[in-house]
This record gives sequence, structure tokens and C-alpha cells, in this order.
Amino acid sequence: MSDILSQLGIDPIILIGVMAGLIVFLGGVLIISLIKMEKVYRRYDLFMRGKDAETLEDLIAELYESTQKLMDQDLANKDVMKVVSRSLSNTYQKTGIVKYNAFEGMGGQSSFALALLDMTNSGFLLNAMHSRNSCYVYVKEIHEGEPESALGKEEKEALDAAMKKKDRFFS
Repeated sequence: MSDILSQLGIDPIILIGVMAGLIVFLGGVLIISLIKMEKVYRRYDLFMRGKDAETLEDLIAELYESTQKLMDQDLANKDVMKVVSRSLSNTYQKTGIVKYNAFEGMGGQSSFALALLDMTNSGFLLNAMHSRNSCYVYVKEIHEGEPESALGKEEKEALDAAMKKKDRFFS
């Protein structure tokens, strides 16, 4: 054996040292693997403790049933959300309000123009003009951003402010 090593130019002491290092390394890998295997075994033992094949089958069946119930409930919730989303398109989502002084010399900005629009920019505009002795209220319908009759300066400002707002529920 020493003739082969001497012909290759390898010192037998170095070879023994390399093999001893390899044995120590492999021993460390073995110990780490045994520790990890013990952890897996403990988890398995904890999971299987007191259970046989029949109880595991029952557990799996219960989990399947509860998953099916959750999936059915999820589908029902999605259907409800579709109905709610469709009905939201008809709700007033955009608002614009302008306060102003309708009558010179009356003091304060107690009059206002209020625009309420749905997502198609349809709705109404409410104009309340307040004086010292009375209050006048006018309503004008709005269809797709167009008023049914001419608008005053404040009414136009309120309508423009409402139309500039983005849809709250669909954007």
C-alpha cells in the first residue's frame, strides 16, 4: 500500500488526516439528522396520540364538511355583494354644496345650492334661498349631468363640484 502512495506522491499521514476529518464531518451530519428526525417523530407522535385510522377518517370528514360549508357561504356572500353593487349604482354618491348670500344686505351666507348625483351623474339639485322673512326652496332634476332647466351661478358651481368627484364605490 505504501508503494502505491509513494508512487502517487501522497504522504500516508496526510491521507489519514483527511479521512479522520471526513469521519468527523460525517459524524456531525449524522447527529444533526438524528436530531431533526427526533423532532419530526415527536410531532408525528403528538398528532397520532390517541388516534386510530377511524378517528382520523372522522377528522378528515369533519374538516371536509366545514370546508364545504365555508365555500357555500363564500358563494352566498359573493351573490349578496353582486346585488349590493348593482343597487349602489342608483344611490347618491356625489355631492356638491355652495353656500351663498341670496339677497344683498340680508347678512350671512344662509342660502345654499346642493347637488346630489348617482354614478351616472343623474339626480337633483336643491336650491334653498333664505331671506329675513321666508325661505324659498327649488328642486331641479339632473339627467346624466344635464339640468332640466337653466341654472344660476351657485347652482352651476354645486353641480360642477359634484360631477368632479369620483364614484366612491366603483373607483
